Order: sequence, then structure tokens, then C-alpha cells
Amino acid sequence: MNIDQWLQENTFHHSHFWDFRHMVEAKEKQDLTVSLCIPTLNEEKTIGKEIVIFKSELMSRYPLLDEIAVIDSGSTDQTREVAASFGADVYLASEILPEVGEKKGKGENLWKAIYQLKGDIIIYVDADIKNIHPRFAYGLLAPLIYHPEIKYVKAFYDRPLAFSTGVRPTGGGRVTEILVRPLFSLFFPELTAIVQPLSGEYAVRREVLEAIPFPIGYGVETSHLIDVYTRWGLGAFGQTDLDQRVHRNQPTRDLGKMAFGIIQTFLSRAKSLNIIPELPELNHALRQFQSKEGTFEQVEYHIAEEERPPMMDVSAYREKFGRHP
Repeated sequence: MNIDQWLQENTFHHSHFWDFRHMVEAKEKQDLTVSLCIPTLNEEKTIGKEIVIFKSELMSRYPLLDEIAVIDSGSTDQTREVAASFGADVYLASEILPEVGEKKGKGENLWKAIYQLKGDIIIYVDADIKNIHPRFAYGLLAPLIYHPEIKYVKAFYDRPLAFSTGVRPTGGGRVTEILVRPLFSLFFPELTAIVQPLSGEYAVRREVLEAIPFPIGYGVETSHLIDVYTRWGLGAFGQTDLDQRVHRNQPTRDLGKMAFGIIQTFLSRAKSLNIIPELPELNHALRQFQSKEGTFEQVEYHIAEEERPPMMDVSAYREKFGRHP
């Protein structure tokens, strides 16, 4: 499958999937269960609205979701309490698979969700979406229901940046366009067909999620794309246009940390695939500078992209789901 063919056949718009009753019938005919996972860390302002909308429209009105779960990293605000009050199942990531220990990072939450949740399909949706709408779930689920050959569906959208003065209609995706897209163009050109490789919204079949490793930090989305592509090919992916996503704008310094983690993951994959067979020992200290009282002050961060193994390598998971290595 070439890029043009893939873009034609595997790129969708959420409006294609307006017939919810037909979608529910197709889901039930295939005997599929679907879990919605929302990873959180201090999202008390937006989590309640997300749960209300998903639960009312996609559980009560149209039974497309079988569970809605929040996997929390240890919020210090009222995120967990708010989520529970609106009817979500709420789990603390550190209490899932306690025998493997606790690590901090969004990827850790996503990985532990595979063990905790029951769905044949897991939909991951970030918790900070200001313009939340049911399309953020059904737009990703539908291609998996209607196209059995598709295994992993990514979201893409216009990403206006929210400012105190209003909404600027362009921008966003800066790390994608400055770092990830150039790297993919050089080493994995077919993956450049994915409009927003770093989007936090995607739906994946369990058979895929349990078979791939998970960086615990910033590199998780990049590693997913490379691992799924090298194992199943471009045809395993779909992508859905969700129109627009409004969220917090991250400062450039935080984007630098994200890029630092992503490039570590990318180099690790390139080495394991023998694309870049020899690498020196990598430094994990990121040095940045800030201006303070007329002088430049250095700030150093230690960012090492640790990884969790494929969930199929975890004996407790195999026992719970009756899987055999």
C-alpha cells in the first residue's frame, strides 16, 4: 500500500460515522467490548465535563462504550474525586500491578490501563480538551468496527492555541513539525502520511497494545507508530479528522523536554532496528537557560526514557486474560 492509496482508504472524517445505531449493531454483532481510558494528572477543571459527555452520549444513549476509566498519576487536586462523582471508574496508577513498581509518566498510565481495563479495544483520550465532544471517542472507534484490517487509529485536528486574549486559529503541533516529521521523513517516510503522530487521542485493539513496549514518558506515541509499522505495516493504521481540538498551550521550555524524550525513544528504536547500529552512550541531562535579574541562570533536567515491556511479558496479565506467550 503506497501513501496516496493509504490516505485515500484509511483517512476518515468523524462525520462519516453519524449513524450511531448502525455502529452499535456492528459492535454487538462482533461481540466487541470497548473501554475508554482517560489518563490524568491534576485535571479537575476539565475531567468532569469529559465524563458527563462520554457517559451520557456513548454509554446511556448509545452503548458504544462498556467502561469509562480514569487512570491517575497521583493528582494533588480534586481530579479523582470529580471523576468518581460523575461516574467514572477511577484508579491510581501506582496501585495497578503494584508488584512491578511505580514509575511516573503518561505512558505508565496507558500501559497499566491495558491490565486494568477489560475492552477488546481501548480508546485513549487526553483529559485537558476544552471543546470535548463525543466525536473524540466514536470517531476513533468506528474505523476499528467497520474495518477489521485496521488495528490502530490516530486522531488529527486543527489545534488552535488558547491565549488569554482569545483563540488564535493556527498553530500547534510544533514538536511534530520541527522534530518528528523530519525524523520520519528521513527514516520512515511512509509514517509521514500520519497527520498528527503525537496526538493524544487514539483507539487500539488489545492484540496490538499487549504486544508492544511502552516508554513511560514523552516517547510513547512515537514508539507506538514505529513498533506497529515495523510489525504490521502502514495498512494497520487509520486516522480520523476530528475537526478541532482546543487545549492548553505549552511553553517552549516544556516542548524542549518533550523533544528530548522523543528523540531518545527514536534513537533507541533506530538502534534496535539496525537503522543506526552504533550509538554512543547517551547523556540524559537537558540544560536550559532562563533570564533572572539581568543574568542567565542554567536549569538542568534529567530525562531518561525508561520503558515498560510488552504487557504479554507480565505473568499477572497473562493469567488475568488467559493469554499464552
